[in-house]
Amino acid sequence: MNEDRYYATGKRKNAVARVWLKPGTGTIVVNDRAVNDYFGRKTSRMIITQPFEITQTLGRFDVMVNVHGGGLSGQAGAVKHGISKALLEVDPAMRAPLKKAGFLTRDSRVKERKKYGKRGARASFQFSKR
Repeated sequence: MNEDRYYATGKRKNAVARVWLKPGTGTIVVNDRAVNDYFGRKTSRMIITQPFEITQTLGRFDVMVNVHGGGLSGQAGAVKHGISKALLEVDPAMRAPLKKAGFLTRDSRVKERKKYGKRGARASFQFSKR
């Protein structure tokens, strides 16, 4: 691997994000689009920058992300997870603040599957006595 590029994979729900960090000015590119174009909601953009704010590295790295699967909310969480893991590649000393904030734990909550004989994962059809 290049010494000036750091890679990590982040996951959330059904989304998988491949994240590359390299020293730069702080530009974030998601699927060959600017982060403001890809993530329209301000909360999603805030989620993505949280690892940089906690480690005081905002504006020090250019981020290139390929993300697929899930929806925009899950993708934002996957990018956050990937950035957090990539920052560990840069400097293992960042582990303590990232772990304390819970950014290194993969959020394992996924949609529950539909069961046979049921209307949804848990919801049943309406019961009729007569």
